[in-house]
Parts: sequence; C-alpha cells; structure tokens
Amino acid sequence: MIIRCKPIVKGYAEGEIIYSNKPINFLAMVDITGKIIDEEHDLYNKSIASKILVFPNAIGSSVGAYTIYGLKKNNAAPLGIICKQVDITTASGCAIANIPLVQSDRLDMRGRVIIDNDKIII
Repeated sequence: MIIRCKPIVKGYAEGEIIYSNKPINFLAMVDITGKIIDEEHDLYNKSIASKILVFPNAIGSSVGAYTIYGLKKNNAAPLGIICKQVDITTASGCAIANIPLVQSDRLDMRGRVIIDNDKIII
C-alpha cells in the first residue's frame, strides 16, 4: 500500500507502526523512556521508542519539541512520525532531533488503513 504524504522533515525511517487516533502532549504524556504515561490515552503504557508513530497531531506546550529532542538523545524516540495535521511542536521537535516527519490527510485515523505492528517506510 502507498499512502501519499507531504515531507516535512526529510529522512528515511523503516519500522513497525504504533498507531493512535488521539493527539499526544509530548511534555505531559511521554516519559523519558518513550512510554505513554497518561492513563486516559489509547497508547497508555506503550512505548513509541523505535517505532513509526502515526497519530493526528500534538497538543500542549511547544516545549514538547524539546521532549522529542530529549527522547532522541536518550535513544527513546520514534524512528519516524506520520501526522494527519502537522503542528509546530511536532515539526520543530522532529527538525532538531532529525526524525523523519510526513503529513498525510489521507490517513484513516480510526485505524482502518494504518494498523499497529504493520511495517512501513517513510
């Protein structure tokens, strides 16, 4: 399957998908190991480390960009990210951390097109 995407931060990433249909607040919801710590989130207790993160967009403080960078420095970052709507937090975090980021409004964010553990290349 090919999904048309707009490159935001260029690069190459290949790996397993971790999918969420909910936004992520990187500053408040993700710990230093890449685990989602918000009990209300659909990825609760799952790690985004070394996965291709597919989610709608980030929410919360723009300081979340530094959280993305910190994850990269701690080898706990996603290998790449696909967003339905790229926001400044995700874009700047991926840019400073050199994490490939693409946007696609063609993603079915209810999980019918993108499925956890599928392999994908960005």
